[in-house]
Amino acid sequence: MDVRRADERYPGGDPHAGIDTRHAFSFGPHYDPDNLRFGPLIACNEEHLAPGAGFTEHPHSHTEIVTWVVEGELTHRDSTGRETVVRPGDVQRLSAASGVRHVERNDGPTPLVFLQMWLAPREPGGDPFYEIVHGIADSTPYALPEAGAMLHVRRLGPGERTAVPDGRYVYVHVTRGEARVGTEHLGPGDAARLTAEKETEAEGLEAGAELLIWEMAEG
Repeated sequence: MDVRRADERYPGGDPHAGIDTRHAFSFGPHYDPDNLRFGPLIACNEEHLAPGAGFTEHPHSHTEIVTWVVEGELTHRDSTGRETVVRPGDVQRLSAASGVRHVERNDGPTPLVFLQMWLAPREPGGDPFYEIVHGIADSTPYALPEAGAMLHVRRLGPGERTAVPDGRYVYVHVTRGEARVGTEHLGPGDAARLTAEKETEAEGLEAGAELLIWEMAEG
């Protein structure tokens, strides 16, 4: 198990424009050849957007993009003409495939915090695809077969335990609260990377602990 703390992330974004970003993997000017990806996961960006701030229209291709809002509301618009508002508890997925453009903004009155995770697809190309699952229930897995991955959302109370999947690659990110993964104490923004670990458990250490767990079959 490799634990990465929230304060070890690479800083990014544009603070003068109300955008503060923390990158878990090599991104933009922060190049680390030993931290390029974990399995198919190639980015895990924690974004903080002030009210009115956002990312202007920009392109993506050959990437599976999954977004999880921690607090606030995210407005999404893309080149297919779709516009949605993503709220805490929603899973948003954008398969960029052969190419898509989108805008992400905080059009709400309060600060926005969201996690955006990029995964490499097994096969490039295809047509862009968009999906949003509103209010995903605890312990309900979200399948991403295009990347050989499964997302598990777990919300744990104090002392409540859950099994961590025995995948070839497993990435555990704490979005809120505090939890123990194996023997490691993790707080908000901390993550654990597990490679071929078996019989690992996660335990909530306070009310409202929330974990995103990626179970990935290949790298």
